[in-house]
Amino acid sequence: MNQEFDFEPAATALGAVVVRVTDDQLAGESPCADTTVRDLLAHVVDLTEAFRQAATKEAVGGSVAPSVGPERALPEDWRTRIPAQLKALVEAWREPEAWDGVTEAGGVSEHAPVMARIALNELVVHGWDLAKATDGPFHATAADLAILLDLLRENPPEGTPGLFGPVLPVPAEASALDRVLALTGRSAAWPA
Repeated sequence: MNQEFDFEPAATALGAVVVRVTDDQLAGESPCADTTVRDLLAHVVDLTEAFRQAATKEAVGGSVAPSVGPERALPEDWRTRIPAQLKALVEAWREPEAWDGVTEAGGVSEHAPVMARIALNELVVHGWDLAKATDGPFHATAADLAILLDLLRENPPEGTPGLFGPVLPVPAEASALDRVLALTGRSAAWPA
């Protein structure tokens, strides 16, 4: 199967946020409930590798559900590890066979194109989470946001425990990013 989209823009945006995080921001709150910036970065370390393995099919039959929160330590080399893993994820999904068949990440099996969209959602939404938590800018492309709106439009209004909070209302003129965030239970006005 051919590559349906490229992860480069989302990976670049997330990487740009990660390199700006300072040590004094690690204990700060994030838009993810009960999750600090440190916890979220540890999750990003795990998810970037998990979705790379999903592309290569290394994880099939052996992936485990992710841990998020204080029980997951942030590796000391996170500032170099995350950008390297983002680059590896981008390259892995550029291989045509990454888009074929069924793959696995976080203990969940899914058709590869669907898994790719889930991975894209993780990069974009957690990129925004980190940017918002650290008062930095974040940019997602219109193409990536269109993919995510299509993926997320069927989210149940009550949310999905462990994944998304309840869907939030947004005004008709809301940006595509604000609509994506609302579908994942996030408010673009966080922490207000």
